[in-house]
Amino acid sequence: MANSKYEYVKNFELEDEVMFPNFILVRINGRNFSNFSQLHQLQKPYDENALNLMNSCAVSVLEEYADIVLAYGFSDEYTFVFKKTSKFYDRRASKVLSIITSFFSSIFVTKWSGFFPQKELQYSPSFHGHVTCCASVDVLQAYLLWRQNICHVTNQYDQCFWRLVEDGKDVREAHDLLKGAEKCNLNSLLFDKFNVNYNTLEPIFRQGSCVLKVVVDDIVKYTDNGVPIKRQRRKIITMHSKKIAGRKFWNEQTFLLKELGCFVEDIDNVKPEYVKSFEFDSKLMLLTWIVVRIDGCHFHRFSDLHEFVKPNDERALNLMNSCAMSVLKEFPHDIVFAYGVSDEYSFILKKTTDLFQRRASKIVSTIVSFFTSTYVMRWKDFFSQSELKYPPSFDGRAVCYPSIEILRDYLSWRQVDCHINNQYNSCFWKLVASGKRKREAQQSLKGAQLQKKIEELAIDYNSLPAMFRQGSSVFWEKMDNVLTCNKQNGKSSESCGRVIVEHCDIIGSGFWLEHPSILEEK
Repeated sequence: MANSKYEYVKNFELEDEVMFPNFILVRINGRNFSNFSQLHQLQKPYDENALNLMNSCAVSVLEEYADIVLAYGFSDEYTFVFKKTSKFYDRRASKVLSIITSFFSSIFVTKWSGFFPQKELQYSPSFHGHVTCCASVDVLQAYLLWRQNICHVTNQYDQCFWRLVEDGKDVREAHDLLKGAEKCNLNSLLFDKFNVNYNTLEPIFRQGSCVLKVVVDDIVKYTDNGVPIKRQRRKIITMHSKKIAGRKFWNEQTFLLKELGCFVEDIDNVKPEYVKSFEFDSKLMLLTWIVVRIDGCHFHRFSDLHEFVKPNDERALNLMNSCAMSVLKEFPHDIVFAYGVSDEYSFILKKTTDLFQRRASKIVSTIVSFFTSTYVMRWKDFFSQSELKYPPSFDGRAVCYPSIEILRDYLSWRQVDCHINNQYNSCFWKLVASGKRKREAQQSLKGAQLQKKIEELAIDYNSLPAMFRQGSSVFWEKMDNVLTCNKQNGKSSESCGRVIVEHCDIIGSGFWLEHPSILEEK
């Protein structure tokens, strides 16, 4: 990053490392998936294609990240378990959570058509999540038992509920009828009224799905005498086991025993409060501006593989801007401004926001997830001749800034960084275009005064598009006397106006004097 007088704002970033010897668990849940399933007309109580899509996404996560050795999921949630010795992104909770949530969202959109060829995605799906730190293998066992119990209880209820609705009850009547019902009563209701034996329902509904890594023997070739030569390799499988927290299941999985340890004894009950006490989450400080900054993961490789124009690809930048605009529209009463450059974007949440009760994990994971799924869904709008070769992902973190002055210094830091990096990249790619190798170009620019280099290389820097030099500012342009529908509660309220993108100086006071409502402290 470029050096500037504004870099002091990095001191407001807090470390959130998950310390050894804690196990890292990432649990993600679909956001507003009741509305999502209704809009896409998914079968009730559960759509097997949707569950298989979730499982397929989980398999892809384990394929992508070697440190994840186990995943368990049901309905619209999945938990990913990292091996005990994992140093994945140095165990920073926000980075671990955001990357997994982002990649899962990217895969979900990418694979949707394979499971629902007749259903087009109507809007960008998103997930939110949090990290749980399991202090021991016993806590991990309790966690898995808790989640599988939730799967079982939820499925029992949903099986009864939706059959009652199909039988003519309205939603309220069905809820009232099942309120306070015991497990045995739900089983009896299914059997007596609908002639359904709960225990014969598909295991994927009753027991959830367990995705794990195993070691198998593969035949790689045969000798001249026809004797097979085997070689061990890791394979990812999906199972629907009755009791994943039981010793019998666990002790059969040699890879899990190696990476996570063994369960000493079987347990039958667990208190949810006990497991929840290990959740790694914090509420962001009240009356502070919240900045969520997201960055593309390995976007140098991504841009090379997709043949982005160097040093700046206008299509890629406009795609990022389009995604940022969608984020502001998705959270119209909380996000007031966004600034982006290259493969990063910063979203400013107003000082008084109570989005997700200011829980850092939920805010970051939701914004990163929604941004990612929108990026994949809109790829073809900007790269009509280029297929998306693999799912992109982003990481993110939240930082609190106590005053408008410091918040503006943060934005100034990012714009200065944009300017200096663009100067460097303009020179670098001009040298490469002239015939120099990349290493030679780097050496040529090492310690150089970039302004002088620009003149030497005859680059007309000021004629470059403002978006390259100054980045993109996304914000609400106020409109008078307009009503809009708030998607969260369905009520009409004063519109925030319309979302626009400008490429301008945000370091000086001019922009902020012209748009005083952006940083109003209300």
